[in-house]
Amino acid sequence: MKYDFDLICIGLGPAGMAVSAMAVEMGLKVCAVEKDKVGGECMNVGCIPSKSLLKISKFRHSSSKLGEMGLTDGKMPDIKSPFPKIADYLNYISDKKTLKMFKKVELIIDEGSASFADSHTVRVGERTVTAQKIFIATGTEPMVPPIDGISDVDILTNKNIFNLTEIPESMTIIGGGAIGCEMAQAFTRLGTKCTIVQMDDFLIPLGDREAGDLLEDVFKKEGIEVYNSKKITGLKNEGGEICLHTEDGICVRSEKILLAAGRKVDLEALKLDNAGVRHNRRAIDVDAKYRTSAKHIYAVGDCNGGIMLSHAAMHQGMFAIMNAVSPFAGFQYKNHVIPWTVFTEPQVSYVGMREEDIREKGIRYETLMVKYEDYGAAIAENVGVGFVKVFTNSFGKVFGVSIVGEGSGEMINEWALIIQKKIRLHSILFLAHSFPTMGFLSKRIAEIWMMKKMNSSLIQTLCRFFYRKV
Repeated sequence: MKYDFDLICIGLGPAGMAVSAMAVEMGLKVCAVEKDKVGGECMNVGCIPSKSLLKISKFRHSSSKLGEMGLTDGKMPDIKSPFPKIADYLNYISDKKTLKMFKKVELIIDEGSASFADSHTVRVGERTVTAQKIFIATGTEPMVPPIDGISDVDILTNKNIFNLTEIPESMTIIGGGAIGCEMAQAFTRLGTKCTIVQMDDFLIPLGDREAGDLLEDVFKKEGIEVYNSKKITGLKNEGGEICLHTEDGICVRSEKILLAAGRKVDLEALKLDNAGVRHNRRAIDVDAKYRTSAKHIYAVGDCNGGIMLSHAAMHQGMFAIMNAVSPFAGFQYKNHVIPWTVFTEPQVSYVGMREEDIREKGIRYETLMVKYEDYGAAIAENVGVGFVKVFTNSFGKVFGVSIVGEGSGEMINEWALIIQKKIRLHSILFLAHSFPTMGFLSKRIAEIWMMKKMNSSLIQTLCRFFYRKV
């Protein structure tokens, strides 16, 4: 059968962009379908605009930090709405940068949702296209929990928060994960009174409790209230404000409510049954090569229920297209670690196994830690809040790493390579690190590990013996 294209990619978020850009450079004829904007949620209403908002808020907050150091009067400057400027940045990135990557791709943009007519045919509005292989990369939507009264109040999510025309006076954030924490700090620094309410026991619950507790201490100093382990029972408009009620009788009042309580897939529009693709309400079923039950159809990124991170989706897209091109390829997501970072100040980063997972597996381990407050460069730069924590063993194998502090988002990548390539701590010890960077703290971890080895009476006896013989 002759097809219109070699490959159709449904969705042009991080996963779909990786698939489409790589496939066309491999010489394949590619059609990419995107119902909204190229870049998906990450580019347009997620990772990128949130980082811009955080940076703008940091500029304003910096004046108060200079005041704490006695260098200014500490007064925060008034700031206009940052959202038009963020929109300008996004338009520039989309029009001048991102679209250049897809000049060789047949694009179907903003013409409606794609759906399967059969396993090789996709409909978009009035158009019908066919392909030998099809990739689904449709991402996820904000999850709306079944809270009493939630349909009666105006809710913000990451999809509409960047459409605000002014900074609200107060905001309650449901959820203490990455989105909730980043937006809490950003809006607080722009002048909003923010409160976080969540069911989890500590902030950033996918990571390390000590990291979450440290971030909570920072938040409280900045005026952010945090309520952990709370079950929300209802939302109600009261006297021009929205009141959030908890099971134990707390009522948090605010002008706005931001929902940041997880993600969900929305697969209904795809009509996957027409293509024989197995799925449930949470995800599309895939095998180790990202193939669905229809083996010429792949599902990559959030829609297959894996780790819901933009760079994880990119990784899957890259692996999946290589698996699709070569019958000998066997790239599997499970064989690669995925570091992640929450871009608060201080940044919170993690890679590898969590301590509770290490314990559950019965692995013998030890914990090594260095604190930013003990490092001269961090003190001199006034960024002495944070730590590097490594879970390792007596042989220097690294199981997991938690970093809180300045530059942790860059530092965590070294540890991802260490875990993935099974590099031992002695190799980090003998690798020169640029000084005085924050990354030098990673080398200090290896130094601590080695110094503990030197506490052995046997090692000390051997060192003295050989020293006298040389």
